[in-house]
Amino acid sequence: MCTIVFALGQSRQYPLVVAANRDEFYRRPTAAMDWWTTDNDSEVLAGRDLESGGTWLAVSPDGRVAAVTNVREGSPESGRCSRGELPLNALSLPYPELKETLGSEPGRYAGFNLVSLSPDRGWYYSNRDAHPGRQVFRGIYGLSNHLLQTPWPKLLRLRSAVSQSIETAHIDTSALHSHLISVLQDTTPAPDNLLPDTGVGLDTERFLSSPFISGEHYGTRATTIVTLSADGDTQVTEQTWGPFAQKLEKREFRWQR
Repeated sequence: MCTIVFALGQSRQYPLVVAANRDEFYRRPTAAMDWWTTDNDSEVLAGRDLESGGTWLAVSPDGRVAAVTNVREGSPESGRCSRGELPLNALSLPYPELKETLGSEPGRYAGFNLVSLSPDRGWYYSNRDAHPGRQVFRGIYGLSNHLLQTPWPKLLRLRSAVSQSIETAHIDTSALHSHLISVLQDTTPAPDNLLPDTGVGLDTERFLSSPFISGEHYGTRATTIVTLSADGDTQVTEQTWGPFAQKLEKREFRWQR
């Protein structure tokens, strides 16, 4: 998952909204979002990475959401374990325990950002942060392949668009999900003078600079929207994509937590 915008306490109707794009090689085997049981017997709603295991975004039955992004580095260090297990651990372990484990083994994973969210609060942890581990409260946040709230152009644009969508949302949750999926299909590239330098070269920086990436071999493969309503309604929509933004399967889930 490469771009996540989440809003905590920005709407009386929707205390938690998560809107995310997962960018990946199309050849990487993946199972679509569904309910499944993890190795530690926790039930989650999530897609599955069939190559290394785990997931990029998971939702628990009680409405908690956990997601991971990689940190873009020109010469990334390989980790001993897959980052896909991190969202599952975030939903099954108490935060203090997980934070202690991550801090004691900083080289266990390649560079990552991890967020865990509930309707009233959340936390963020990155093994590339100088002071890893922080609580997050009311606000709207953007996360991509650098630290939380790093002002990359695509995050600034998406954060603003998602915030406006939430402010003007009515009680039709399905309509909000459809609108947010459209918002996340933004293919506008950033101007060269605003591109970050993450060590991957100018052409790649340009290609990766839009919120939605459309390519032949690599691009946005899934757009996921999660809303938790004040009345306990949880709704999740995942739209999957093929090469050059070909629209594939759409899955919708709804339950009362």
